[in-house]
Amino acid sequence: MNLLMTRLLLFLFFLPIIVIGQSFSEQLDKDYENYKESSIHNRRFKHKDILPLIKSLDVPFIVSKVGESLEGRAIYQVKIGTGATKVLLWSQMHGDEPTATMAIMDILNFFATNDELDSYKKTILDNLTLYFIPLLNPDGGEQFRRRTALNVDLNRDALRLQTPEGQLLKKIRSQTNADWGFNLHDQSRYNSVGNTNKTATISFLAPAYNYEKGINEIRKRAIQQIGLMNETLQAYMPNHVAKYNDDFEPRAFGDNIQKWGTSTILIESGGYKNDPEKQFIRKMNFIALLSAFEQIALKKYANNSLVGYEKLPFNGRYFHELLIRNVTIRKSGKPYILDIAFRRDELQFNKNKSFYYQSYISDLGDLSTYFGYDELDAAGYQIVPGKLYPKTIRSFKKFQKLNISEMHRQGYTDIKIKNLSNEQRKLALPIHLLSEYELFNPVFSLGSNPSFFLEKNGQKEYLVINGVIFKL
Repeated sequence: MNLLMTRLLLFLFFLPIIVIGQSFSEQLDKDYENYKESSIHNRRFKHKDILPLIKSLDVPFIVSKVGESLEGRAIYQVKIGTGATKVLLWSQMHGDEPTATMAIMDILNFFATNDELDSYKKTILDNLTLYFIPLLNPDGGEQFRRRTALNVDLNRDALRLQTPEGQLLKKIRSQTNADWGFNLHDQSRYNSVGNTNKTATISFLAPAYNYEKGINEIRKRAIQQIGLMNETLQAYMPNHVAKYNDDFEPRAFGDNIQKWGTSTILIESGGYKNDPEKQFIRKMNFIALLSAFEQIALKKYANNSLVGYEKLPFNGRYFHELLIRNVTIRKSGKPYILDIAFRRDELQFNKNKSFYYQSYISDLGDLSTYFGYDELDAAGYQIVPGKLYPKTIRSFKKFQKLNISEMHRQGYTDIKIKNLSNEQRKLALPIHLLSEYELFNPVFSLGSNPSFFLEKNGQKEYLVINGVIFKL
């Protein structure tokens, strides 16, 4: 037997040991692409996109239409498992917070697949009964907006129960008498882990059930379990986990469901660099939730201390999209050195299926305690305001024939184009495209969106367009 064959046999002999030695979360991370629902790849999916996926689920899933939204869209529950411990998960009660909905579809695929992780699935499903409500506010999801069709914040409707969606959630919680609840949301991408330079990619909360923020056995279990989930996530995104504001909100579902006897965990999905569609964060939800199911099934939380949760920093608000530090700006002929920060909004079109960015100055001054997804130390640079190209271009096709570098040389940063489409606005070009009716605004003030060059020693080296920095 030659040396190569000997090594091959040794590798095959030890391979099962290597696999068995991996933790559950490590195997989920490794095999994630096998479970990811490929038909959903961005955040602006609709009710009609996930409905066929839910309806196609077969044994061992039990799929039930449990109600309708105000506008008549069906709300479904997916049940799986036969265990005594009941776990209820609801996602997208705010229509523009879909990250966990994507993760739930991946989790359903996980349970529908037969593979080497079947022993974990058996442990979970023998000990737990899982109830998923993938899309609680389909009307809000249709418009990609926070509120319901009644224009009510569903997460502030736990007392009055004015909305059919709120009534349904209360009813399901009562019918299942769930032991555990997972309240799944998205939060601002500009939230930070405390006052650090890390974005709050995931924030947890064991909601308070009274103003005193008391800790009974129900809330204590949630706190213990969050400690385990934090440990799991730290392996994949170190220092990107925070704690959501724990003030008691008497109208909120999470706070009340905790009060009603269900150990409730809030998960807020925030921001992560180079992840605009939150696909990495989707995967983190997938790993965190499935790991939590296994931990709950085996009651691993029971001996966990409260310290892990208590040490988590609260959400801060210390992030911007772009932060330019120490730049010189002239005002009334005098130079001033300051920092300039941009954030951005998403402006929707195509029936809310697509969007383009609209940036704005979010802060000016001493921003030394703040951070940006993108940063530039512009010490020694001065701002040169951009100019509007003197002609309105008849079409985008005509615009494409222009020499943008030559326009930069002449100081032009903005240009008006007739019949400019929203799709064309999406393009990240080193020139700001305006419709023929838009006003050119070069003013540096809070809320404005000026275009400008950064010049050093008489040379224009950078260009800022719509809150994005380009190296010239």
